[in-house]
Amino acid sequence: MGHVHIIRDFPSPHEGRSRTVRIYTPEAYDSAPAGHRFPVLYMLDGQNVFAHPESAVYETWCANLTLEHLVREGSLEPWLIVAVDSTHNRLAEYSPWDEPRGNVRAQAQPYVRFLVEALKPYVDSVYRTRQGPEWTGVMGSSLGGLMSLYLGRRYPELFGRIGGLSPSVMWGWNRIFSEWTNHTRKWSRIYLDAGAQETIDPVGYTMYYGDATRDFYHHLKHLGYADHELLLVLDPGGHHHELDWQRRLPFAMHWLLR
Repeated sequence: MGHVHIIRDFPSPHEGRSRTVRIYTPEAYDSAPAGHRFPVLYMLDGQNVFAHPESAVYETWCANLTLEHLVREGSLEPWLIVAVDSTHNRLAEYSPWDEPRGNVRAQAQPYVRFLVEALKPYVDSVYRTRQGPEWTGVMGSSLGGLMSLYLGRRYPELFGRIGGLSPSVMWGWNRIFSEWTNHTRKWSRIYLDAGAQETIDPVGYTMYYGDATRDFYHHLKHLGYADHELLLVLDPGGHHHELDWQRRLPFAMHWLLR
């Protein structure tokens, strides 16, 4: 089994604070030849990502267990996973745009700069990583899913594999639809999923995840994304919960990272 390395005070000068970063090195990392390099998956809401005693108190995605299982059965090669904890200010820091219906002011830009200008260069300098969009992924759920899509759209030369599980594409009056206006023409693979009837009401209006995610999938198809680049999964009984994302993660990882 691999290892989860926790950095509790990783500096984020762009935000004027520090963050907790959890870096999972797969079992193969220590035994691989010195010249062997590994692809990297960045995941949001890092406290909910790993099966680990110091993760969130309640259910997590168990991404480390899922990855090692897929590697052992020969479905995937080993990946590094870099998970960044969210904070009490999660709604704002995961908002690329204002959400006036919930009185949320966008504060994502300093966080995005931290990921791109501080964290990723650190990971690439300290660990044996492969770079380029085909070897770098980003994944999250809910607003973390929206942020993953936003990062893939804004930095297609960095993040080619994008996983949006129950992504909040309706945020900011569906702003990501008007921001994503063309195929990036970069190497890309985009995984989208949601519960077919999944809804929540966190900020004063009902968010219909199944309908919105399906609409965004068709939006990307109209922009020219082919079937080998884009996949939609609608879970008939899916809810907005870590256990549902944990349950869908093996298939999501297999399709997105293979």
